[in-house]
Amino acid sequence: MTGTAAQPQAAPKRLPDPKADLRLYLQDARDALLWKLEGLSEYDIRRPLTPTGTNLLGLVKHATGAEALYFGATFGRPFDGPPLWIIGAAEPNADLWATPDELREQIVEGYRAAWAHADATIEALPLDAVGKLPLGEEGREVTLHRVLVHMIAETDRHAGHADVVRELIDGATGLRVNGDNMAAGDAAWWADHRERVERAAKEAEAVEAVEVVEVVEVVEVVERSV
Repeated sequence: MTGTAAQPQAAPKRLPDPKADLRLYLQDARDALLWKLEGLSEYDIRRPLTPTGTNLLGLVKHATGAEALYFGATFGRPFDGPPLWIIGAAEPNADLWATPDELREQIVEGYRAAWAHADATIEALPLDAVGKLPLGEEGREVTLHRVLVHMIAETDRHAGHADVVRELIDGATGLRVNGDNMAAGDAAWWADHRERVERAAKEAEAVEAVEVVEVVEVVEVVERSV
């Protein structure tokens, strides 16, 4: 008698790991922020490239203070990071630029230490663990999940600032050092692309100007007929 062939066993379904996903995106943003310093002089990593003083080393310094606050004191695990001006712990913008006596290595190592401390907090606590942000007299309750989402958003935002600042300094672009998330093209190709975007902006402005004139003319006709 012929028996029924054994059916292959399906591989066990991999369960989602939300905490691992959040940590992955946070680390990706951290790495992007740090590589923007690579290969630059002391002046270039510190100099302000916007009217409000945005600079590369200051962004790293600020991110260090943010990780120390959100993953440290918030969950009763204090870590010594740059005090944040926005919560009243320092003079305005103190954590967003580096003084001459603050070394690049000191700030970078401080950031790595802050994120190691943060990772230990993330590992030790469940996503629904409740902490208290030291804001105001009573503080504000937040979960570890909420803090992770906040720090991913904040670090990515500042990595975007760093993208623009680094490109203004020496033209280097991309999420990673090799720029593999950028369209392929040499300097001439990018110059042509930029000119194309510029032409589109000017054409849109011209169209808007024509539309405004047409609206004004219609209004004048209506007013004369009243």
